[in-house]
Amino acid sequence: MSALFGPSSDLFSELDRLQGALDQMRRPTGVSGIRAFSGASFPVINVGSTPEAVEVMALAPGVDRNALQVTVDRGLLVIAGERKPATLNGNARPSEKGTSPQDTNVYAQERFSGSFRRVLSLPEDADPSKVEANYRDGVLRISVGRRESSRPRRIEVN
Repeated sequence: MSALFGPSSDLFSELDRLQGALDQMRRPTGVSGIRAFSGASFPVINVGSTPEAVEVMALAPGVDRNALQVTVDRGLLVIAGERKPATLNGNARPSEKGTSPQDTNVYAQERFSGSFRRVLSLPEDADPSKVEANYRDGVLRISVGRRESSRPRRIEVN
């Protein structure tokens, strides 16, 4: 059997790849866990944790601050918004050569544009009343505080 599949290490790496693909297919669309990987979702996110808060960084360049919506409801953090389509020359005015951006033949377009929505499940100790969000230089930083009751505390021994 190993002659059919090659060395056993190749077989195991192929099985790991298939398992990852199956896991991603079974995951509900738009919902990921706090430690999930995103695949091709926009915006790309980084999630970290401190004793005081859960920290989320959403990389969303080209999104207008007013087009972003951040909500927390029933243990879910929702990041939604819209990124307007961009032209190849970076502006909506005709280029110097006299052609309009609509006349440009596009051969490759990898930049996402349109509406987006990312949903993350938060840990049980996340406090929805302690959420701060800042957007600067295309990075949305969200900090969700933890409940006081879940933080470790030192108890004096008498």
